Amino acid sequence: MQKKSTSRPRTTGVSRMARLPLAAAIYLAMGSTAFAQDAADPEAAAPADASKGQTTSLETVTVTAQKREENLQEVPINIQVLGTEQLETMNVSDFDDYVKYLPSVSYQSAGPGFAQIYMRGVASGGDGNHSGSLPSVGVYLDEQPITTIQGPLDIHVYDVERVEALAGPQGTLYGASSQAGTLRIITNKPDPSGFAAGYGVEVNTVSHGGTGFVTEGFLNQPLSETAAIRLVGWHKHDAGYIDNVFGTRTFPSWDDDSGGNGTIDNAEEAEDNYNDVDTTGARIALRLDLNDEWTISPTIMGQKQVSNGSFAFDPNVGELALTHFYRERADDRWTQAALTVEGRIGNFDMTYAFAHLKRDVDVDADYSDYSFWYDTLYSYGAYICSELDADGACVPGTLINPSQYIQGVDGYGKTSHELRFASPQDSRFRFAAGIFLQDQKHDIEQRYLIDGDLADGLSVTNWPDTIWLTQQDRRDKDSAIFGEIAFDITDKLTANLGARFFRVNNSLKGFFGFSAGVSGSTGEAACFDQTDFDGAPCVNLDKRVKENGNIGRANLTYQATDDVMFYGTWSEGYRPGGINRRGSLPPYLSDFLTNYEVGMKSAWLDNTVIFNASLFRQEWEDFQFSILGANGLTEIKNANQARINGMELDLTWSASYNLQISGGLSMYDAELTANYCGFTDEDGIPVTVCDEPQAPSGTQLPVTPKVKGNLTARYTADVGDMQIFGQGIVAHTGKRESDLRIATRDILGKLDSYSTLDLSAGLGKNNWTLEFYINNVTDERAEISRFTQCSESVCGAAGVLADYPDGQIYSVTNQPRTFGVKFSQQF
Repeated sequence: MQKKSTSRPRTTGVSRMARLPLAAAIYLAMGSTAFAQDAADPEAAAPADASKGQTTSLETVTVTAQKREENLQEVPINIQVLGTEQLETMNVSDFDDYVKYLPSVSYQSAGPGFAQIYMRGVASGGDGNHSGSLPSVGVYLDEQPITTIQGPLDIHVYDVERVEALAGPQGTLYGASSQAGTLRIITNKPDPSGFAAGYGVEVNTVSHGGTGFVTEGFLNQPLSETAAIRLVGWHKHDAGYIDNVFGTRTFPSWDDDSGGNGTIDNAEEAEDNYNDVDTTGARIALRLDLNDEWTISPTIMGQKQVSNGSFAFDPNVGELALTHFYRERADDRWTQAALTVEGRIGNFDMTYAFAHLKRDVDVDADYSDYSFWYDTLYSYGAYICSELDADGACVPGTLINPSQYIQGVDGYGKTSHELRFASPQDSRFRFAAGIFLQDQKHDIEQRYLIDGDLADGLSVTNWPDTIWLTQQDRRDKDSAIFGEIAFDITDKLTANLGARFFRVNNSLKGFFGFSAGVSGSTGEAACFDQTDFDGAPCVNLDKRVKENGNIGRANLTYQATDDVMFYGTWSEGYRPGGINRRGSLPPYLSDFLTNYEVGMKSAWLDNTVIFNASLFRQEWEDFQFSILGANGLTEIKNANQARINGMELDLTWSASYNLQISGGLSMYDAELTANYCGFTDEDGIPVTVCDEPQAPSGTQLPVTPKVKGNLTARYTADVGDMQIFGQGIVAHTGKRESDLRIATRDILGKLDSYSTLDLSAGLGKNNWTLEFYINNVTDERAEISRFTQCSESVCGAAGVLADYPDGQIYSVTNQPRTFGVKFSQQF
């Protein structure tokens, strides 16, 4: 929201930093749109009695979405912003919290740190595998990209200035992973002008679950008139709410061979509320003003997040319950070092941004559904034993528990450099230009294990009890030059042109598959290089794809009045192609998105009402589509053409000094414009003519709802020398399709619409605030996504087992009703 210019003087002797919680108490948090709120200059305000319902104007919000400081209402992009106060009053602490207040954003998630983000309906679904496509939405922390190959970092949101959501292609300025949009998390910076500090504590309890807590604090310490350091730290415990209930599972093949002893149970793993999460992190930032023109800002930030259990439930077992047989845990550790140098060379502004990210994720996951369903349907367990005869067949009486579980060790690295120059922004003709270099790597190790002394002939060489091994190195390199020019045709009409010329070089090398005793044509049997590869027995995959091209952007902006602006934009975004982990498949090609958009930004009634709107059409060419193929291996193919028509609206109304109301709404119509046949030609070009397409032209794209919106109202009042406040937020997400393919969506079913209500109330005095909140008041059970552990036609097979009449399909849901108490204080 826009900053609010009030006409009430501040309390004497209270610093601006100390009053931030109270300022938040008298402003409405904007649930979906771009309007940060803060107290205005008291010298420019005249006293007024709030009880008379005096309206208040809205001040300017400054954003850096176009890599320069600008008035939000003058930027010809649909930008949604959540400012410091909104983030605090909405109880936002992580990605799942803030994404529901951004109508243009949709997502799928398997748990913390593994979200797949989509914007404006540009979503084909996919399993989010580590060898999948690059993301279509870029996520930035200040100037640094933090989107790894598998997904963005799940940063704890504290001491954050704002979150910006830039809808539509941002490729000319932000590159490959900003095909459909960009999310930017802007932190509070060190401030040499004065000391500031604060802390917050919270306790919460989850219905059907456990108890959580949060502790966090920051310190801004000037070191001199030209230098300051900012220290931030946090620790958070999220309570679990999914129960791993006791159960048994009988494998038909093993049961027959063992004389009726082929049943296992999960007694060692059964536990209530077993999906709890612990997050600990810190940030240290330094600002050094070398002189009036040059500033150096190094930052180091790190976080460790340990999540247990699964964040999905099995409806066959019960609501918020499942039965899994092996340990499930993710240990996600990352550190990012960044350096930003800002200065002037003559009349030109120069910015250099460097970042290096190191992320390590260790995962343990249950994969016994795969074994159970393949044994039930295809007698898979008859080939899993501890002893083989001379012909490679299992010796009778030696079959073992065929259940599989996964141990994954993933190491991510990402280094980026950006250097850009900008001419003076007050000139009639102005430009910005720069170069960008990025090198991403992903060291992949995935072991599919079977306990019980698996026969050597069935284990991958030198990897005991490992029936399948993935040991690969993925490398994604890209470089680009980019630029934008702007020219004021008149004092009201401005033209902008931008372009990005890019080059990508992506490769995948290593080993994947079974031992030669399991498969005579894949895995070890398919190796063409017998050299040891990071412990793997040999190399059976070594491919590379190189591409180069360009994308563009053109915009006309018309400032009709001081408060009303219209714009029209044509823009392009892209996502690089890459290598399929299954070496027999061709590489997948780059996909491109073209956006045609018109919009309006406006302020009315003495700047007490802000209304912004945009209409757009997007054409998505040869979009990349990931599926879970044979042996649970991700397959990526170009799926042909789609188009998305949409409208996005947001409104903020400062009804009085005490009351503010705001809301946002997005409506999308996203569908295929050509058949998806499910296969490509030898060059990777999607085939569109087939007798029975897996998704015919006109099929709705998955994941994104046709309607998503929210409404926020906040009321404040003075009671003596204290301020009290109350707030309500309603967020709605419409129905969605679970998959692009008709047969698969028939198995998984639709994702139902849902609405949530969050309420909060509190009081504050001087520099402290006490708040009580209830999130998800109605205890709505939202369906974020649905999935199966193996191919949907196998694990989702209906009518096979009485206990699973519709197959074994999991639902990822939101957190149940949560009641919490927060206390914060700033100095």
